[in-house]
Amino acid sequence: MAQVLPPIASIFEARDYPSLLVGLAQPDDAAVYQLSESQAIISTVDFFTPIVDDPYAYGAIAAANALSDVYAMGGQPILALNLLAYPEGLIDADTLREILRGGAEKVKESGAVLAGGHTVTDKEPKYGLAVTGIIHPQSILAKGGALVGDALVLTKPLGVGVITTALKRDLAFHDHVARATESMMRLNALASRLAVQYRAHAMTDITGYGLVGHAHEMAHLGGVQFSFNEADVSFLDGAFYYAEQDIFPGGMGRNKDYFERFTTFEGIIPTWKQNLFFDPETSGGLLIALPHEQAIKLIENLQAHGQTAVIVGHVTGSGSGELFFR
Repeated sequence: MAQVLPPIASIFEARDYPSLLVGLAQPDDAAVYQLSESQAIISTVDFFTPIVDDPYAYGAIAAANALSDVYAMGGQPILALNLLAYPEGLIDADTLREILRGGAEKVKESGAVLAGGHTVTDKEPKYGLAVTGIIHPQSILAKGGALVGDALVLTKPLGVGVITTALKRDLAFHDHVARATESMMRLNALASRLAVQYRAHAMTDITGYGLVGHAHEMAHLGGVQFSFNEADVSFLDGAFYYAEQDIFPGGMGRNKDYFERFTTFEGIIPTWKQNLFFDPETSGGLLIALPHEQAIKLIENLQAHGQTAVIVGHVTGSGSGELFFR
């Protein structure tokens, strides 16, 4: 969920809405509104233009990406609505059905129900979801909350940005695209449930701001600094190959322009690899801060279910969101 724009923030003040637990006071992945002592609802929305050629996969990726904001808060999605824009006369009905089928099947996999939505005509196709989830008010995993000494666990490899950009330029190998697509289509449901089970202190999902951007937000809101071991961060097959050729989306440069001021690279890390940490992700993994022993248990549990995750760094001290890659 994007940060509320200043004109809106000037109209709606957090102190006037005590039941709005997350949404106005500081940016996070979704808004959370308390209904009772034991229940709150999570609300989020996300959509984007096609990122892969296959319409079914595009629909599934867009749905997984939207659902991820609920998982990033530690919640369970219960309801989704389609958001679909398409250029009239330029996309056939079968293609639109496949996009919607991909989204619907991913929503069903999450345990939520897809109950309609809204369509408009537009110059280029766009698809996504508005999603509602539920959570106990005491179980919210906001971005802030990481504690000094916590391990940082990343639940999906990076590299979607360079691979999908290579695809758009007709430079990508099929196997690289297939593995990136599989990663983007995978829900963050299990990792989220385990983060709650092992009492994580903070969590976010890695999407458009890349690892650096979302890690900075998390560290800044927690009043700490993060230290990453760059060699421990995992990447999708092909990411290094395209990065060395400088096949990056424009979003990488924008992320770097803003977040580079908070980031220090120590030792010999080539520029192309540094850029991968700024690269925008789509439907990326969760970045979870929790005690080291709990992190090991979470990783072992994910591995037992056929999913991978790694400890990529630690919370090393108080700060204002500084990041160190060593």
